[in-house]
Amino acid sequence: MIDINAILEQSPYSLSREEKGVLMNQVIRELTKYHAEHCEPYRKILQALNLDLNNLPYYTDLPFLPVRLFKEFDLVSVPRNEVVKTMTSSGTTGQVVSKIYLDRETSSLQTKVLAKIVSSFIGNQRVPMLILDSSEVIKNRAMFSARGAGILGFSMFGSKRYYALDAEMKLDVEGVRSFLEQHQGQPIFLFGFTFMIWQHFYKQLKELDVHLDLSNGLLIHGGGWKKLISEKVSPEEFKQRLSEVCGLSKVYDYYGMVEQTGTIYMECECGHLHAPLFSDVLIRRTDDFSLAEKNEKGLIQVVSMLPRSYPGHSLLTEDEGVLLGEDDCPCGRKGKYFKILGRIQNAEIRGCSDTYQLKR
Repeated sequence: MIDINAILEQSPYSLSREEKGVLMNQVIRELTKYHAEHCEPYRKILQALNLDLNNLPYYTDLPFLPVRLFKEFDLVSVPRNEVVKTMTSSGTTGQVVSKIYLDRETSSLQTKVLAKIVSSFIGNQRVPMLILDSSEVIKNRAMFSARGAGILGFSMFGSKRYYALDAEMKLDVEGVRSFLEQHQGQPIFLFGFTFMIWQHFYKQLKELDVHLDLSNGLLIHGGGWKKLISEKVSPEEFKQRLSEVCGLSKVYDYYGMVEQTGTIYMECECGHLHAPLFSDVLIRRTDDFSLAEKNEKGLIQVVSMLPRSYPGHSLLTEDEGVLLGEDDCPCGRKGKYFKILGRIQNAEIRGCSDTYQLKR
């Protein structure tokens, strides 16, 4: 297979449509053949679709797997003794969760790509990190799923880390103040899941009438928006309210999923989600799954170069979105940029923040 590490040397948003298309086509076709050889259920799916492995089409015309399949089947492309980590999706109690099997190679690639993407936004130097969550998420392995993985993954960017919430999800105001005093004048990196930040950080600061100085801060947040939308909180208001209580001006959302950990789609300064060169986003019409035009609503398909230990390289999500453009975002980053419109009707709730709220 192509040496993915050579691709990782490049800047995440440096390739034009044509350059990226050639690379993506080569890698995704190789992965399709590899997983067909090493994962029997995947091979049977391709056989049922009469796919000729010796004459594969362009990668946008290759079969994709609905993410729900990872709830129903064990899809793994390496011997079980090579699996070092099993990731599970966020699910409410009683819900079947997706199971994603990682070997050392895939896990390492995910970490490298996450580092590459995030450092292009926050820089290469590790900085003091404020985690807007409770350390119990990491300690309690029963809770360790997409949420725990997200915290651990982003923690690599922190030199000193402090959890802002205690075991009861109460904001540790004095502890946070002390942390900020210790690192006064330094840039602060903040990470958390969208609803948790709103419910346990913003609301508690507001109720306590406390103002923290995070004007040097940069927040990256992700997870479900469903609960905030039901409270009629838009992304713009989310940013505005945080600015009011703690002076945060750099706030970036991201889109990602446990089925393609490491491959995240970061929000730029213009409010657009971007596909890095390691992955692609396709929008498909719901009636016939053909590719939608720019600004046309459809189901989001995510394509990634990373999955080696399981056939997760081309997945159809249960999210709706719109492709806004390619190679011409005002932020200067090349590649596709898009926005999420929400979950399709009747799809299960599964975002880290959304499932947390339902469990409570």
